[in-house]
Parts: sequence; C-alpha cells; structure tokens
Amino acid sequence: MAKLVFGMNQSLDGYVDHLAFGPSPTLFRHFIEEARGQAGSVYGRQMYEIMRYWDDDHPEWGAAERAFGAAWRNQPKWVVSRSLKSIGPNARLIEDDLEGTIRELKAGGDGEIEVAGPTLAQSLTELGLIDEYRIYLHPVVLGRGTPYFAGPRPRLRLMAHDRIDEDVIRLTYVPV
Repeated sequence: MAKLVFGMNQSLDGYVDHLAFGPSPTLFRHFIEEARGQAGSVYGRQMYEIMRYWDDDHPEWGAAERAFGAAWRNQPKWVVSRSLKSIGPNARLIEDDLEGTIRELKAGGDGEIEVAGPTLAQSLTELGLIDEYRIYLHPVVLGRGTPYFAGPRPRLRLMAHDRIDEDVIRLTYVPV
C-alpha cells in the first residue's frame, strides 16, 4: 500500500510561500532525491500550474535544475481540478470522487505519493487520508500568507527530526 505524504517548506510562523524563501543547494539536492524516489504526486490546480514550469528544460538551468525537471517529468501525477480541461504529460485529471480515487491510488500502489499544496492537503486531511506530514522548517518569519495547515489541525505525533542543511530542519509527523 502506498503512503500519502504532505511535505512543504514552512516559515517559523507556520506559512508556506515558494516565492518568499527557497531551498539552498543542499536542500534542493534533497528534493531531487525525494522526487526521484516518489511513486507519484497529487496536485491541486494551483500547485500543478506552478509546477508546470518543470515540464520543459530552460537554457539557464544548471545541472541540479535539469535533474529535478527530469525527475518531476518522469513521475506520475494526478491533478485534482474541476476547472482544468487539459493537463500535461504523465498526468491524470481527477475531477470528482477525490476520496475514492485517492483510496484506490493508495491501495494499488507502493512507495510514497506526494501531496502538493496546502489547499489539497486540507481536503485530504479532512478525509483522514494523509499518512505523514513533513515540515521543512526555515528560519524565516513571514507574518502572513498561506498556512501549512490550511484547515483542520490534526493530532500528530513526532516520528523524526533531522537537519537537512545548516538552516533547515525536517520534522516528520504522523496522525495519532
């Protein structure tokens, strides 16, 4: 059975914002390895549209960006949206029955399936479908924005903590 994992970069005050702070080279290498090892990713519309940036190589990219782009393009993607009518390669659109589709993905797969984006994670948390939460805690205070937990605050148990680079700690939680 596959495990559904929601992991994102987060500020000290609990917000996610891909424009406010980005990964160091060490953390980016970590994310490349994560992407290579994932069984796939589930995206909401907004996060999928942001990530479509990785669909094509860009001339200004270095080796790390090319490696991440290749890993992202290589993995299966499921996109939850009622408004999108078409999606890119290696992706499947989920327009209805979110719970049933995700339960089928988990039951029929192995490995980790990433949940991308706090809005989608909120829906999946409400349904009790997320198996693990990974918070990549950055030493940044934003003061406002989109919270990591956009909805219900599940009861969690800390399973692991590790330093990813000199400034970022990964906290791994499971629902209680």
